[in-house]
Amino acid sequence: MIDYDMPLYRPPSEGNNLIIQATLGCSFNQCSFCSMYKRKRYQVRPIEAVFADIDHAASVWPDAARVFLADGDALALESEHLLRILEHLQQSLPRLTRVSCYATPANIRRKTLAELELLRSHRLTLYYFGIESGSDLILKKITKGATSRSIRESMKKAHDAGVKLSSTVVLGLGGRAYWQEHIDGTIALLNQAPSTYVSTLQLYLEENVQQEFTDKFKEPFRMQDDWGILAEQERLLSALEPPIPIIFRSNHASNALALAGNLPKDRERLLTEIHQVQRGERRVRPTFLRGL
Repeated sequence: MIDYDMPLYRPPSEGNNLIIQATLGCSFNQCSFCSMYKRKRYQVRPIEAVFADIDHAASVWPDAARVFLADGDALALESEHLLRILEHLQQSLPRLTRVSCYATPANIRRKTLAELELLRSHRLTLYYFGIESGSDLILKKITKGATSRSIRESMKKAHDAGVKLSSTVVLGLGGRAYWQEHIDGTIALLNQAPSTYVSTLQLYLEENVQQEFTDKFKEPFRMQDDWGILAEQERLLSALEPPIPIIFRSNHASNALALAGNLPKDRERLLTEIHQVQRGERRVRPTFLRGL
């Protein structure tokens, strides 16, 4: 339908929705664990090309109700530019109810609260937001380009603007040496910063980033096994007391154990499911079924 500039990535929950590439690549592109856009130069697509994709999509899918703005950095666009895209989407898709995109802490912080509110009023109501870790030590080791404070402030700003956040945490980022530091910092962050959704992914390093990740970690890195990952998940769920209720998921294909529930309401059930695996009563997902 649309001639996408590959590779094209989107959150799993956007699989059945219309995808429009507003930008190509990622403007930061330095996170050591992420291989998504390593071979792609960041560009702002000409707005005429974006409009042409929207018009073509609307001609074959006029009932599309949800749109994901790719690539990894649509919120990096100037607000006026982004607003023109949102307006064109609304004009072209009469049943449009939601637009979403990836968002970085820096891109949220660069925009004023009024800008975020204006974009939200034009249907940009959900950001996919990579927390990765709440530990400043781990954030530095993975070259996240953010601190726990800047992540927390950007999450609060999005919430104040009425935007929903779907936040991700990467289990295993601290390896075997720093897993408690990683999880405890993440607990402290999530207990202060509001997020509608929180999902966990499991660290997987593709071949083209393994050396970069090791070099930036600056010391030997020992990958967590599944039992270590389950211990991280257990520690995280045991201590989360979020400021607003969280819809929690660990059903991404990278995870050893798929979990789903609401926090804090379903905490005990989720912990029971982890304990069942630890006791050998349930199995983890086979490794051949896992991936990014």
